[in-house]
Amino acid sequence: MKKYLVFILCVCFLQSCGSKRTIYNYEDDRKEIASKKKKSKKRKSIKIDEPIIPVVRTTEDYIEYYSKIAMDEMRQYDIPASITLAQGILESGSGKGRLAANANNHFGIKCHDWSGPKIYHDDDKKQECFRKYSSPEFSFRDHSIFLSSRDRYASLFKLKKDDYKSWAKGLKNAGYATDKKYPQKLIDLIERYKLYRYDDIILKKKKPKKNFR
Repeated sequence: MKKYLVFILCVCFLQSCGSKRTIYNYEDDRKEIASKKKKSKKRKSIKIDEPIIPVVRTTEDYIEYYSKIAMDEMRQYDIPASITLAQGILESGSGKGRLAANANNHFGIKCHDWSGPKIYHDDDKKQECFRKYSSPEFSFRDHSIFLSSRDRYASLFKLKKDDYKSWAKGLKNAGYATDKKYPQKLIDLIERYKLYRYDDIILKKKKPKKNFR
């Protein structure tokens, strides 16, 4: 009888130990699962980068940043990079003018058949309509399309790509600007800042250097 009672007590003791161990492990696992759920909720949100508009303080800064874009436009549309840069500097005031600062319009291109965003600005007349872009890069691309897609500028593309003087005069003759001194202003900028060197790079007349300045 005593042996039987001892046997029952041992069985009860083992069962009680086993149940306690099971409950403890279950609670521990539950805590671990809960902590994992909290960690999974704390995921970092992905930020979409907005177009970067450079800080331009001088004309040299303008040239350093936008020369790469102008050269790329020359590769694709055969417009001399020197002309594109000179027009950008002149029309936008080296990126500081109102149209450039508020509308990313670096070439003074008016609305015409434009259906996109607009800005109004005094030019030949008061409050004329000008095109507005989300970034300067779109302004450079639209400038290339503007010149290459209009018949009145077709004669420009028959000129040599390194003949910036003829390009400057041709723009005025085609009606790009009303200023009589417009061609000479472009030529002066090209020669002052040696913008023709970017044409030479694309035309492989000279080996490109690491620093253009």
